[in-house]
Amino acid sequence: MSHSRISGTGGYLPERVVTNAELETLVETSDRWIVERTGIAQRHVAAPDQICSDLAEAAALEALANAGIGADAIDLVLVATSTPDHVFPSTACRLIERLGIASGAIAFDLGAACSGFVYGLDVADRFIRTGGARRALVIGAEVFSRILDWSDRSTCVLFGDGAGAVVLEAGEAPGILSTHLHADGRQTPLLNVPWGVAQGYESLQGSHGKVSMRGNEVFRVAVRTLGALVDETLEANGLARGDVDWLVPHQANIRIMTATARKLGLSTDRMVSTVAEQGNTSAASIPLALHTAVSDGRIQRGDLLLLEAFGAGFTWGSALIRY
Repeated sequence: MSHSRISGTGGYLPERVVTNAELETLVETSDRWIVERTGIAQRHVAAPDQICSDLAEAAALEALANAGIGADAIDLVLVATSTPDHVFPSTACRLIERLGIASGAIAFDLGAACSGFVYGLDVADRFIRTGGARRALVIGAEVFSRILDWSDRSTCVLFGDGAGAVVLEAGEAPGILSTHLHADGRQTPLLNVPWGVAQGYESLQGSHGKVSMRGNEVFRVAVRTLGALVDETLEANGLARGDVDWLVPHQANIRIMTATARKLGLSTDRMVSTVAEQGNTSAASIPLALHTAVSDGRIQRGDLLLLEAFGAGFTWGSALIRY
């Protein structure tokens, strides 16, 4: 049985930056209020002609370049997203054509909201370990601005657009040491987009196709759940809190992220944080944060990383990785 390791990372952020000061002109809010409660100072928003596959392609090309392989070597493409180009075909299938990946490769999208990238790592790792694939592109990509109600101050200040990608390759030494995934659909009303194909296109009116969130309740559940997830991950690997070198969390809220770092016994300078500059990019946030810390040299080969996320569903999951 093979193991899988990360051989390359990539990221892409749209050019347009929306600051808190700009949001002050749209809704009743303030830069101070947003920063104090979320840690977010700005976010990137896709251009009107940009779609999910555009962002995903740019991140994937950088990941391939950093891995030193061509697209024709990839035999699995997995895109984690809540904002795909179409109902079908999948955004992953579109990338096969756009990237020049050989016909016959495996390609599909995965929907687990903000936990999507961690879910995607788990699935790709299982393909590689069981011989179903040798090299995989795992991408988190979102154009979340398309499903935001820009008059709802409780949600429009939080989210941004972007894409992050990793190349996973089979190898003898373990890279992904363990993954831990969970879900609970009983709390769907706390965070959702209350529209789907089942309702029919005619029902897509006003805020029905936009994000709805009860933020305080989501915050409480997330902090409690991620704390338990940290314990689960460490115990499964026989590790102590101080053994982890870097926490790479989903970039949802600086208070949630800091609480998780405390649970690990890590100082905040061992936590990768991009939330101030990028906001919550949903499934793209972890691979973007990982790429940032790899690119600037903070994360080095051999470091032990804990990736963790919590998202709508609810879904939550972690990945322990020897980078």
